[in-house]
Amino acid sequence: MVAAGARQWLRGGDAVLAAGLVMVAVQLVWKFELVRRTYFRQDDFMFIARGLENSLSWDYLMRIDFGHLMPGAFAIHWAMGRLGVYNDALAHVLTISLQAAAGLAMLRLLRLLFGTRPAILVPLGFYLLTPMTISGLSWWAVVAETLPFQIALPMALGSHVLHIRTGRFRHAVAAAAWTVFGMVFFVKAPFILVLAFVLTLGWLGGWRRWRAWLLYLGVLIPYAVLFFRQLFTSVQLTNDTFRPVLPTAEVAVKSAWTLLTGSLVPTSLGGPWQWQPIGEDYALAATPPVLMWASLAVAVVAVTVSVIWRRRAWLAWLTLLGYFLLADVVPIMLGRVEALGPDLSGFELRYVSSTATVVALVIGLAFIPVEGEERPWRRPALRLRWAWVPVAAVFAAGSVWSGAAYADRPLGANVRSYVRTAAQALARVPVGSVILDTHVPAKIAFPVFFYDYALHSRILGPTAPRRITWAKQLTGPVPVPLIFDEQGRLRPVAIDGVTIPAGSACKPVGRAEVRFRLPVPIEDGEHTVQISYLNGAQTTLNVRMGLAQSVVPAGKDLGTTYTTIVGGGNELAIRTDGPGSCLGEIRIGAPVPAEDVSPVPPLPVR
Repeated sequence: MVAAGARQWLRGGDAVLAAGLVMVAVQLVWKFELVRRTYFRQDDFMFIARGLENSLSWDYLMRIDFGHLMPGAFAIHWAMGRLGVYNDALAHVLTISLQAAAGLAMLRLLRLLFGTRPAILVPLGFYLLTPMTISGLSWWAVVAETLPFQIALPMALGSHVLHIRTGRFRHAVAAAAWTVFGMVFFVKAPFILVLAFVLTLGWLGGWRRWRAWLLYLGVLIPYAVLFFRQLFTSVQLTNDTFRPVLPTAEVAVKSAWTLLTGSLVPTSLGGPWQWQPIGEDYALAATPPVLMWASLAVAVVAVTVSVIWRRRAWLAWLTLLGYFLLADVVPIMLGRVEALGPDLSGFELRYVSSTATVVALVIGLAFIPVEGEERPWRRPALRLRWAWVPVAAVFAAGSVWSGAAYADRPLGANVRSYVRTAAQALARVPVGSVILDTHVPAKIAFPVFFYDYALHSRILGPTAPRRITWAKQLTGPVPVPLIFDEQGRLRPVAIDGVTIPAGSACKPVGRAEVRFRLPVPIEDGEHTVQISYLNGAQTTLNVRMGLAQSVVPAGKDLGTTYTTIVGGGNELAIRTDGPGSCLGEIRIGAPVPAEDVSPVPPLPVR
């Protein structure tokens, strides 16, 4: 009786569903170990800073950022900035929640398309384990774009399958709604409806359901018009609008080939096995050449076997290739390849991370009959029912190895330490403190990419609980200007360069220019000049180096004033435009943190 009930339970698909749910849950535990160690990086700081600077307006939401139309992601960044600024715990919860929803959506699609049979656990397992998505999970900006898409794609296709099979228009509406949801977050979402068309043409039939196709066109056409309008009118960080730059044919082919053989194919088989670190918190795929060619050989064998035995398997693989070329390759050809080069862009997994959903679907279509499909095989089905077990075991082992290799680095620990240390420093300094507004270290945000959004005031200013004065340059009398050190602590400013020492007494300066010989000549460039003085009354100093000069106020009594001068030479000339002054030590150079003074806080936050 018990055995008969167990067999009925297995035949009914309950065991398959239960196994699928367990697989989704287990991968969440595995991936959370990676996600919890991550922190915000690079674009994340810029997006959150922009959200804090803007209202939730149309212009803010619909701005295209270097080819990405993502109002949904911008809305999340806007909210994130108001829920703790850099609230990584919230980001981790959202990441895992979205990953859970994506896994459940994929399980739903596979059950609807192929039926609740054990075979669907293979493409599901691929999606849950593939390292194709690993690096994307460590970057919040990528998560906010791609994970909603990875939910929308299987949900939309699942609803489309229900529409074709039942004829109920509400399922077509649901498919269109899920596609719109994907479009709100990710620019590749329009391809969902293209996949629906191919799926219908090749496996489902029902392509004459005109109302659904008209509805889908009604979604695609307005989106295309809006996208291209915004694409060519949105102002980028370079203060310029988008201008497509096509690479040479050689660069284009090399980039596409590298992305295919170095990223997509190896990660579809458990790779890349090795990683090339980009800083401490991110890495590119670094598939060894031998394993790259071995992966390609295995992929060719898998495709060949499926095409020989499975009807329309060729269409499944052709669909994947078309999606890869149109959705993954074309966008990076319009400017990014020229900026990054074919090698760097070719091993960047975030360009293919969302393609994991399409690969999982194609694996199913190439090897598993669609529910209700007539004559699915070209020849009698293979008797090797368990041949997938060793293949799946090797894939799983490689995926776990690749995931562990990626996690074998600090990830977000040092960036988190810097940001939290700086936030603590800003909370401790007195109200109105003057802080020199320098660029954050490159591990936080690259100044060459983010310009003013890589300044401390833009990234860390929102964390300050009290009023702070940010100065791009030191000008005039400033009692104790501060500057961030490499660990995020605040220290007094010191001028690193040449020093004109004070004599036994200060040097009187009046309206006639007094020249100070420099110990060594200074090359042309931007230099900060620190002048100590003892004045009987407020005055103005006229500072000259070569042909460059600057005018700066100097206060009464004993003090220090600063100015910035762009020039070079072997002497510094100073005169007053007002009452006379008596000058002491003069320093010329670059502002740096003073190492001989205790920082705030004394130790970085770990």
